[in-house]
Amino acid sequence: MSPEASQANGTAQGKLFSSPLNLVRPGDCLSGMEDMPDGVVDLVLTDPPYFLDGMDSGWSHDGLRKRRGRTATGCVGGIPGGMRFDTQQGRRLQKFMEPIAKEWMRVAKPGAFVLCFSQNRLAHRMACAIEDAGFEVRDLYAWRYEGQCKAFSQTHFIERQNLPKREKARRIKALEGRKSPQLKPQMEAIIMAQAPREGTYVANWLKHGVGLVDMATNILESGRCPGTVMPAKKPKERYGHLTVKPVDLLRHLIRIFTKRDALVLDPFAGSGSTGVAAVIEHRRFVGFELDPAMASIANERMAEAA
Repeated sequence: MSPEASQANGTAQGKLFSSPLNLVRPGDCLSGMEDMPDGVVDLVLTDPPYFLDGMDSGWSHDGLRKRRGRTATGCVGGIPGGMRFDTQQGRRLQKFMEPIAKEWMRVAKPGAFVLCFSQNRLAHRMACAIEDAGFEVRDLYAWRYEGQCKAFSQTHFIERQNLPKREKARRIKALEGRKSPQLKPQMEAIIMAQAPREGTYVANWLKHGVGLVDMATNILESGRCPGTVMPAKKPKERYGHLTVKPVDLLRHLIRIFTKRDALVLDPFAGSGSTGVAAVIEHRRFVGFELDPAMASIANERMAEAA
């Protein structure tokens, strides 16, 4: 690194670390990450917008609540929530994520991991954005939970048609009770990627403290080797957030993929569950959240966990 680059890097580092860590900063993550120096992050653990039903780059919590309020029955215009397919959704998600993933690549240490939650049917686009930024996509994990069946009956569509009762009955019988193509949701994808290492796994670990995993403990299933399917109940308390993740699941991931005092980054911090998990596991944390109200809740939760 040139003296000029080193000085600039030091200035950026001083700007970021002049304020306390373990804090969610309100604002856009791209702007926020500009203040972060190169190669300081041990783990990116995050849950970006899913680009479904209003959860895209223009989302807001109030807007989503209003939208969900109008769709309390789970159906809009006869189409179940989450089933309004648009072939451009994935492309918009990938385009949105590309510059963000490039910043992850810049701030990540060699060998650092990315663990990124994603909606199952768009996970491939999320993975492409992460891979194109320079990370090596290594695996796909599953957060396993018990969801509610969302399959939608088609009978009422037939009932609304201008047809004789006998024909309606014939068509309903022909369906044999079949519903919309939505099996009961029981998992959510987590993309696992890694920044390129410097040398061997051992050499990279000794120099940067990342790149290897801790298989000695399993918070979610005591006594079992950590696996790619991770069972954790959905949290009952949502803190005003629509897609909150279980703290125990996040603790499990943080413990496996980092060591004590590592720096965890969550660019989409939401209500702060990743930060809470990092604090409990004695890791440092940097987060960004577009919604100031959510950022405030996140900081309150982390302060309580400290």
